[in-house]
Amino acid sequence: MNLVLRLAWRNLWRQPRRTWLTTGAMVFSNVLLVFMISLQFGMYRLMIENSLQAFTGHMQVQAQGYNDDKKMRQTVPDIVPLASALRSQLDSDEVAARATAFALASSEERSYGIAVFGVEPRFEPHVSSIPGLVREGRYLDSNEAPEIVIGKVLARNLRVQVGDELTLLGSGRDGSFAAVVATVVGIFDSGVADLDRTIAEMPLGLFQDVFYMRGSGHQVVVNAPRLGQVAELKQRVAGLLPEDQGLVVQDWDALLPGLKQAIQADISSAVFMYAVLVILVAFSVLNTQLMSVLERTHEFGIVLALGLKPGRLGRLVMLETAMMGTMGLLLGALIGGAVTAWLGIQGFTMPGMDEMGAKFNLPSRLHPDVTIASLLSGPAVVFLFSLLASAYPALRIRRLHPVEAMRSA
Repeated sequence: MNLVLRLAWRNLWRQPRRTWLTTGAMVFSNVLLVFMISLQFGMYRLMIENSLQAFTGHMQVQAQGYNDDKKMRQTVPDIVPLASALRSQLDSDEVAARATAFALASSEERSYGIAVFGVEPRFEPHVSSIPGLVREGRYLDSNEAPEIVIGKVLARNLRVQVGDELTLLGSGRDGSFAAVVATVVGIFDSGVADLDRTIAEMPLGLFQDVFYMRGSGHQVVVNAPRLGQVAELKQRVAGLLPEDQGLVVQDWDALLPGLKQAIQADISSAVFMYAVLVILVAFSVLNTQLMSVLERTHEFGIVLALGLKPGRLGRLVMLETAMMGTMGLLLGALIGGAVTAWLGIQGFTMPGMDEMGAKFNLPSRLHPDVTIASLLSGPAVVFLFSLLASAYPALRIRRLHPVEAMRSA
């Protein structure tokens, strides 16, 4: 076996320029794949985190069927004590109770239908970025006061400012008429027009009194320390819930199915682009190995005449490709991983990132997310396709006839 390895290595460097050019193409493609896949994963993580931090959270405790119907009577009983118990048992402040209703918000000049959320002012900042996005006035600071925080677009549509009053009209949990006059104490700007146009928040205690909730609510929002710990935390939260109340835990995948579909659609388009790059490298390997086989046809004819089987020669060609592919994989993964890791720490920006970040509430610098998958998946596919590309030159040897091969110059 050592002799075969030495022979394959020697044959590989018969034409060093051609070998380096092909290996260089592998290295370049591997570096590019590591960077692009890492950047793609980083963008997905950023997109998920920003979408969840805005309002949804990593997971929510809800009544059975609430996520599908959003009916007001599908409530979580004694929601504030439940949220308090979860905070204590999970040893985390990233747990907050909410209640939801739809109401007609009226100012002196206009009226709009909005979604009203009752929140715990003390704990809502731990599960949502909205409290930190208040640009005018302040956020809620009392659990009972008749005050409300609305989005920038809604404030413009209703033509209200901080200090103005809004009248909310809706239906209570029992179907009765619900009404309240609340003072606008803050206006937030999330950068997402749909959110700023349709969302308003008031203290949970006030919400429960106005909409006759009787201590119940609709969601207990729970955030995990990291996105990768969501599945483990979901199981833990589910085990802490009362068994006789029909409560379920919905993770972000169920809460925002459109987000996962958008990611899957983007992956599909990216795979096509990566496939084009890999196929180009595979054709480069095919050209190199085919030229190498044609150059050694006379030599192959001699060893075949001496009794060497064509299969062993074919395996020799495949071994040469494997060696070249291994060099491309290791160098590409090493260089690509080092460059991408450095950019992941330092971050980088592109023209237009500032405008896009302001529009979609994203940071102005991008940070690729280097993982084992992003580091090895692309180079491994290039290595595999390189081996597949060398199959044709290897199979070509099987059709060689010793006498005809020795006659070739």
